[in-house]
Amino acid sequence: QVQLVESGGGLVQAGGSLRLSCAASGGIANILVMGWYRQAPGKQREMVARIANNGNTAYSDSVKGRFTISRDNAKNAVYVQMNSLKPEDTGVYVCNAFIRPLSDPQFSDYWGQGTQVTVSS
Repeated sequence: QVQLVESGGGLVQAGGSLRLSCAASGGIANILVMGWYRQAPGKQREMVARIANNGNTAYSDSVKGRFTISRDNAKNAVYVQMNSLKPEDTGVYVCNAFIRPLSDPQFSDYWGQGTQVTVSS
C-alpha cells in the first residue's frame, strides 16, 4: 500500500529556514510528479511547489525565489528548502505524489498526513 511520510516541520522565526522531506513507499511502479501543498487556517489548500520526474518545477508566486524543491528519484523522495520564511508561510504542509502502484495500471494522487510549519514574527 502506497504511503507518503513527511518530516521536517516545526517552529521558526521570520527570516529563518526549514527543510521538509517526504518519502513514498509501498509497491511503487512509477511517480510522475511530487510536490507540496499548504493548508493555512481559514484558507483553501494551495500548491506550493511541484517537480516532475524530468526535473521540471513549478512554484506558487508567493514562494518563488525563497523555496527550492528537489527530488531523489532513487529514493522516491521529495524535498523543499524554505528560506526567508514569513509568518504567512504558516500552515500544514502536505506532500503529494502522482503515483502508479505496482498493483494498478492507473496513476492516482496520494497524500501524506501533513507537517506543521509555524513562522513567528
